[in-house]
Amino acid sequence: MALESIVRPDSTGESEERDFTNLRPRSFAEYIGQREIIDNLKIAVQAAMERGEPLDHLLFHGPPGLGKTTLAYVIAEEMRADIVCTSGPALERPADLVGILTNLKRGDILFIDEIHRLPRIVEEYIYPAMEDFEIDMVIDPGPHARTVKLELSHFTIVGATTRAGLITGPLRDRFGFSLHLEFYDIEDLRTIITRSAGILSTSITGEGSQSIAFRSRGTPRIANRLLKRTRDYAQVMRRETIDEITSVEAMDINGVDEAGLDRLDRNYLTVIIKQYSGGPVGVSAIAATLSEERDTLIDVVEPFLLARGFLNRTSRGRIATAHAYRHLGFTRSGQEELPL
Repeated sequence: MALESIVRPDSTGESEERDFTNLRPRSFAEYIGQREIIDNLKIAVQAAMERGEPLDHLLFHGPPGLGKTTLAYVIAEEMRADIVCTSGPALERPADLVGILTNLKRGDILFIDEIHRLPRIVEEYIYPAMEDFEIDMVIDPGPHARTVKLELSHFTIVGATTRAGLITGPLRDRFGFSLHLEFYDIEDLRTIITRSAGILSTSITGEGSQSIAFRSRGTPRIANRLLKRTRDYAQVMRRETIDEITSVEAMDINGVDEAGLDRLDRNYLTVIIKQYSGGPVGVSAIAATLSEERDTLIDVVEPFLLARGFLNRTSRGRIATAHAYRHLGFTRSGQEELPL
């Protein structure tokens, strides 16, 4: 993994993603944070269980790494249901969707990640499946075409997206719940890090967990990744416990500063300040200057910078805030401040 990607929430490889599975909570009781959402889900799940009905369709939206996939698995566990996972880009044709839906049993959960990337033709088929639990299939296309209605078992779709604004109105309206996941506060992240350290049989002090929490960008996935990198550093340096000094040294090596910004974040803000006089500037221009994908900046970099007050997003473009100038050591003229 490149050093600049350690705090990218969606940059885990397959082996690391398998490792994170061991750290995921498996029930509402184990889930930390997002209290309002958990309280709503507990009521909905208990009510559905008492009636013996499947849960209403749910849509989770928010920045990557906040626990949308984890919540889908927790709901399946609480409902005692099987879960099938796929993603919007993977459902290229209606047949892909139909093949999954016709194999679902009553009460099963279908988790669709990146649901905003469903092809339009597939989305047209999912409407009646969600609303009426049936699909009209066209057989023998051409002059001899005929329609066959397929009855489906009552199931629950759990959709996840980082771009809620790209979901069409008709699809959004078919979800019984639309829940936005917020960035986690420091105390919740400390609890998550301490819990994960216990699962990983790693000793960590309160100061060590707090230091990692401050640099975790309000994101549990990043917190767990930083914990693992710090554990590696402590092992190599023969430190028996992860304390504040060890965690700071490990994060410095990986290019993560005290605010959780990595090299890409700092380069993003520096480009706005130095090359575009602090903004406003369009995100496409920033992406071209950095040689980065525009969607990467919008989905992964900007949400945290906006939430922490480093960036303003206006109709005219992106603007670096006074907080960004201070953090990076620039004057309002865009020049670096000289040490006294």
